[in-house]
Amino acid sequence: MRYLTVLSDAGCPLCRWATGWLADQPQLVPLRFVAAGSAKARAAFPGLDAAATLREVTVIADTGAVYVGDRAWIACLWALVAYRPTAERLSSPALMPTVRQLVAAVSRYRPRDGGYGAGCDGGACDPRG
Repeated sequence: MRYLTVLSDAGCPLCRWATGWLADQPQLVPLRFVAAGSAKARAAFPGLDAAATLREVTVIADTGAVYVGDRAWIACLWALVAYRPTAERLSSPALMPTVRQLVAAVSRYRPRDGGYGAGCDGGACDPRG
């Protein structure tokens, strides 16, 4: 695997913070960031449901593997120098339920009121309405 592409909601402040944090970390596998639902994302990944990629972080490996939600976060951690051992532990069958709960809990803090950024054309990219 040469790189991972991370699709996240550019209109979500929490998602932008997480993307910035990931970008600042030393990486074993380079992370590329593309706004979910954008023309660039749709052109690069025409087989993905653009609305679904706005609801949950999606990571695509250059091999074609697709990771969504909790597995996407683990893939991102796995790509980082300091967090690969943590990602390997978290991906164990015993810990995956806890990871799912954690990702769901953090996701509850995403804005739901349409207060998204200009990149969403007035909130039009928010499938949650």
